[in-house]
Amino acid sequence: MRRASALASSALSRALLSAQDGATTTAVIQHRIFQAALYGTTTSAAAQSTRRRWYSTALYSLSGGSAKTVSLSIAGALFSAAAATSLSEEVLAKEPPSPDLVPKDVVLYQYEACPFCNKVKAFLDYYDIPYKVVEVNPLSKREIKWSDYKKVPILMVNDEQLVDSSAIIDKMSDKILPKKSADSASDDEERKWRQWVDNHLVHVLSPNIYRSTSEALESFDYITSNGNFSFTEKLTVKYAGAAAMYFVSKKLKKRHNITDERAALYEAAETWVDGLNGREFLGGSKPNLADLAVFGVLRPIRYLRSGRDMVENTRIGEWYTRMENAVGESSRIKA
Repeated sequence: MRRASALASSALSRALLSAQDGATTTAVIQHRIFQAALYGTTTSAAAQSTRRRWYSTALYSLSGGSAKTVSLSIAGALFSAAAATSLSEEVLAKEPPSPDLVPKDVVLYQYEACPFCNKVKAFLDYYDIPYKVVEVNPLSKREIKWSDYKKVPILMVNDEQLVDSSAIIDKMSDKILPKKSADSASDDEERKWRQWVDNHLVHVLSPNIYRSTSEALESFDYITSNGNFSFTEKLTVKYAGAAAMYFVSKKLKKRHNITDERAALYEAAETWVDGLNGREFLGGSKPNLADLAVFGVLRPIRYLRSGRDMVENTRIGEWYTRMENAVGESSRIKA
């Protein structure tokens, strides 16, 4: 993990310096398209080469000192690095619910790119709850014809239907998580930020991912590649949908009083980071439901142009990487 690597590098650096000191001193269809549309880090070889040269130079500069001092210092550094790695892993370690509380049959009806569906998936993934996915065709919605509720996400839990992403997470939390000790301030903060996600953050996303025709096409390429469409539908939806959503996004800007899409996205990202107030997560040493909500709705856009711009131009990247590590691999059951 990046954090553990940084801590280990820092520990070794301090030990080498200490050794040196020691040596010297240590339409309906369009409408449905709109609904669907709205809704480990690798180090480069160059960087590795630079690090190798730095350590070689540092060791060479210490050659005039005691070999014993150098070896003891490096041993201490390795111990510190191991401790740093252990601490980092402990901070990001999951706390899976008791096996007897985990539902046996969980099915999520979703659109792959839907931010609200991704909120639910972030919760299920973090708590290691196995689930199956049914990708809903946004044109026909035939996969949910059996339900009176015609939106996604729908989560079926042991034959019980749960709807609305925030309500789903609340009910699942009640089912699988131990009752928290009373902490009204912490609960109020978590609740406030979850509401902020639903009432503000999600409304900033569509104007950004459909900001230009090229970005709209990029977004619909992702939607059609991961959605449940026939070959003909893919072609129709990609180009007609992208064109339509480009114009719809302009109306959404006006509705939500957005003048500059990117500025609004960057402001939202910075607002979240300010809310962390220096903490690893809003939940402290581990993510809480607000962390999972923000991560969930941002996950579909992270590697689109808008998401890349957001990470490059705000401070949210480090938190997002910590969340990727904390949530870990998907607990989705592959068909």
